[in-house]
Amino acid sequence: MSTRTRLRVSWQDAAVLTEVGLLLGSLAARDLATRCRQGTSTDAASWADRKRALTPSSSARWAGSITRATHDQWALARRAQAAELAWLRGETARIAARLARPLGAKADKRAGLARGCAGPGERHAKSRRLQVLGNRLDALEADWEAGRVRVVRGGRGLARLRHRLEEAGLSAEAWRERWQAARMFLSAEGESGKRYGNETVRVTESGQLSIRLPAPLTHLANAPYGRYVLTASVAFHHRAGEWRERITADRAVAYRVHHDVSRDRWYLTASWQRAVVPTPPLPAARARGVVAVDMNDDHLAAWHVDVHGNPVGRPRRFTYDLSGTASRRDAQIRHALTRLLHYARRCGVSSIAVEDLDFGDAVSRERHGRARRFRRLVSRFPTARLRARLTAMAAERDIAIVVVDPAYTSRWGAQHWRQPLSTGNSEATRHDAAAVAIGRRALGHPVRRRAAPPRLHRSDGHGHRTAQAGAEAREREGPRPRLPGPRTRSVPPGRGANAGDQRAQDHSGHAAGHRSRYGAGTPPSP
Repeated sequence: MSTRTRLRVSWQDAAVLTEVGLLLGSLAARDLATRCRQGTSTDAASWADRKRALTPSSSARWAGSITRATHDQWALARRAQAAELAWLRGETARIAARLARPLGAKADKRAGLARGCAGPGERHAKSRRLQVLGNRLDALEADWEAGRVRVVRGGRGLARLRHRLEEAGLSAEAWRERWQAARMFLSAEGESGKRYGNETVRVTESGQLSIRLPAPLTHLANAPYGRYVLTASVAFHHRAGEWRERITADRAVAYRVHHDVSRDRWYLTASWQRAVVPTPPLPAARARGVVAVDMNDDHLAAWHVDVHGNPVGRPRRFTYDLSGTASRRDAQIRHALTRLLHYARRCGVSSIAVEDLDFGDAVSRERHGRARRFRRLVSRFPTARLRARLTAMAAERDIAIVVVDPAYTSRWGAQHWRQPLSTGNSEATRHDAAAVAIGRRALGHPVRRRAAPPRLHRSDGHGHRTAQAGAEAREREGPRPRLPGPRTRSVPPGRGANAGDQRAQDHSGHAAGHRSRYGAGTPPSP
């Protein structure tokens, strides 16, 4: 969990923070270079040696934070390298399979055969692309075997921006300020049992912020024990109660100071770890029904489905716009998920049903060919981010997430639920019907409204009847036909006298057609 607030620092505080951040940033860059040279041949002893080498230039706690951040950065680069390896191997295999097929050959999914190239031009282009991807794959496999990663402190995009400043509309001085701010290191790990949960960057309950200065900068201290107390006061608004409980109990809280050069503002981020929330059993999560969600590129289609698989109320739609910057897209997703969780709380359910979507391979041009519009649509659909955000935000409200198979939910939902759920005033969309199909699948019900009984249980053993009448059945059940005969009062029970009057209370016959067990005209005794 994390929360952030703005620091309204003075010019003296900003100068001290900048000097400390640049010094620690240079140490972090040196440690990252050492870690990259070690590759995969590293152990606890080498980690301790790196920390011991950084301690005289900073402190033991600052050195621990730097080496931990270096390890996390190297591990992240290693995971990205593995993901790129898997993607390159898949692409080269798909292109090779297409080149092995004759020109114009159709795909055969059952036999596992890919479609062939449309013509000689496409075949030539695919051959060139296969060669380019093959060269990238060979170089990446060599880096993987050697344990070599390529990391840029401050970001590769910002480093490349240095060579096109006129295109970006930046001056060399403005770029240098961004570069220095991105490479600064002002992060401190928390320590349980220590005062206020952190000895390096300490925030008291009253909002006083102090930093333990590195050894070369102790002359800047304005408090005992080589500490610098900022004039700015810290006030967290989001998750303030939980943060205050942790620091009063001296539980670990990590802090990070960040400088936004474009706005010329300083921010403080506090983060901590929570205990692992136990996952409730599936029957308990589905005990009160679910809120089924169909994820789309511009909205979330939600519908409350009760425990019997029936949609309750009207469908809801939570829209978002994925255009603009990454921060704006993230804010749009968070806002839509917040409204979804509020709706689930009002419905009284304890779980949300979603599809297990993954479009990692769908953006490949080898899978969808020239469908650029579809590939562009899928590539901007944030399935992984939306799923991670929903899981984290639902855990805050004690709401479980039930993930279902996405196969045929849209097709079967539209086939079996779109028309029955449409009325004269409102028409259910395909996405609304898909949400109902997702909810029924999460609750363990079939997507169809009624399932046919076993063949031997139908009429006449192997007859034509099913549990649901077919489209050709136009008739309905009516009153029994009158039998020929006299119309007198002495007609036996169950005969023509009651043929046109059927009671819903008793399907075995009319109430007047049953003889009282007390006899005619004999009232029951009191």
